[in-house]
Amino acid sequence: MAGPRAGGSEPMTSSHLAEPASEPAPPRRWLRRTLLGLSAVAAVGAAGYLAAAGALSGEVLPGTRVAGVDIGGLSPASAEAVLRRGIADSADRPLIAHAGVTGSGGTRQILSPAEIGLSVDVKGTVADAGTGWPTPVSLVRVLFGGQEVAPRVAVDTRRLTARVAQLAEEVDVPVREGEVGYRGLEPRVTLPANGRALDQPQAARALRAAYPRSREPVPLPVRVVTPQVSAAVVNRVAQTTARTAVATPFLLKNGSREATLSREELAGGLRFVAAGTGLMRPSFDAEETAADFRSRLIGDDRVPRDASFEIVDGKPRVVPSRTGQAIDADGLGRLIAAVIEDGGGRTIEVPITKEAPRLTTAQARALGVTEQVSSFTTEYPCCAPRVTNIHRIAEIVNGHLVRPGETFSLNGLVGRRDTARGFVEAPMILNGRYVDDVGGGVSQFTTTMFNAVFFGGFQDVQHTPHSFYISRYPAGRESTISFPQPDFRWRNDSPYGVFITTSYTSTSVTVNFWSTKRFDVESESSARYNLKGFPTLTDTGPECIPMTGVDGFTIDVWRIFKQDDEEVRRQRFRTTYMPEPQLTCE
Repeated sequence: MAGPRAGGSEPMTSSHLAEPASEPAPPRRWLRRTLLGLSAVAAVGAAGYLAAAGALSGEVLPGTRVAGVDIGGLSPASAEAVLRRGIADSADRPLIAHAGVTGSGGTRQILSPAEIGLSVDVKGTVADAGTGWPTPVSLVRVLFGGQEVAPRVAVDTRRLTARVAQLAEEVDVPVREGEVGYRGLEPRVTLPANGRALDQPQAARALRAAYPRSREPVPLPVRVVTPQVSAAVVNRVAQTTARTAVATPFLLKNGSREATLSREELAGGLRFVAAGTGLMRPSFDAEETAADFRSRLIGDDRVPRDASFEIVDGKPRVVPSRTGQAIDADGLGRLIAAVIEDGGGRTIEVPITKEAPRLTTAQARALGVTEQVSSFTTEYPCCAPRVTNIHRIAEIVNGHLVRPGETFSLNGLVGRRDTARGFVEAPMILNGRYVDDVGGGVSQFTTTMFNAVFFGGFQDVQHTPHSFYISRYPAGRESTISFPQPDFRWRNDSPYGVFITTSYTSTSVTVNFWSTKRFDVESESSARYNLKGFPTLTDTGPECIPMTGVDGFTIDVWRIFKQDDEEVRRQRFRTTYMPEPQLTCE
């Protein structure tokens, strides 16, 4: 066994080797102290945040502004009240909208927020500002001056869209496409022109974005709409293709029947229009051609016939309808246009189609035209020029059918009285004097029909008594007419059709209404009152027509409706006649 070393030294042990590592390292002590410090700071910060957040909870954060209105530190209800008062002026301030294209000037409109469906949602705006438990970020904003909250805008989309559409009607200008038509056989040019159109969706967004802050005009986008073809193309077509197109007539055929479409008739329906490809194409409107050529290419015995009525032994009887043939106007127009565009022979087999009557036999029978419901006759001296006009208008009206609910217009049916249709010059009243005019005297027929309406129990829509009384008419129960006004109109307010027949002699005209009788109608008249004497005048003019002189007066006429001898209704007509002067022509 070994003993101690010489020299008395102690032996080296493991405890001696480990002794220097038993002391802690300095960096670890610093980290521990730092973490403890930060924890303390965080605890203090959290306590401060909780205290501040708790104090501000339930209120709008201090320093909160909406469109310059301070609502900070207020409860939601108080903030809403303050905001509603403070923003009222800007919320109700009209917007100035400007819609136009560069250099056009444009349209300026003042639009109230209400009419375009915009308003400030006060409750929603306060909610956006926040009134619950504030976040740390919100508290930081408070420390650095608060926050600006944009007003929440409520939009009535339907109202905004509708008002913008109205604005577009004032702003928009339709583009004018170039066209070549004809005056006689000479091409006539319509040059193209730009249009403009309001961009309605963008305009609505611009108004929405500007409200309620903008005081400046709000620009609304308007785009230029350009034509499909240029003026150069239009002029070139007019000088070349359009002239060639009408150089030769067309021959129209339907089996063995044929008719010539003359150059003038061709030009009357032909146009060259924009084709959408920068070019122009021919277009032929064959409606008038189809109507004019129907009898020649089809024959009157094969065209459709509406059901009608005839009077046999004092009773109405249905004349049956008939399905027939008609020229297909659209098809004919396409064929003619194709020949002009592509070339080829100018002989065309006309397309024929079946056409049903507008009024079938069954429909006519269902109208209830079964008996005479009224008739009236007025008389006049024989052989004056006005008698020709009375007969002519009676012929035009004879056989006309007025359907249930329809309003009859005498001017609408007869049109302007002219010599081409057989009317002649005769006296009429103009500005209280008699003057000659084509169609004069037809008020005799108007008065006769008015009385048929009166006693038939139908609704008077428009009648105009003469300015002074004419003795051949029933006082207060008569009507004048001129073209275009005054018109004579009445409405068939019954559930039945009204078939009109007329007849005349050299001294009288009669109007009959055939339908189903609803009322027995009687007439009562007051005595004449407010009498006014007539003046005496002289005239040396070459066109003077003498006048006999008639006193003016007022009269009341009652229309009495009866059913089963019991009065169910009465209607008053009050008429005031001015004096007719006694006029001597010298």
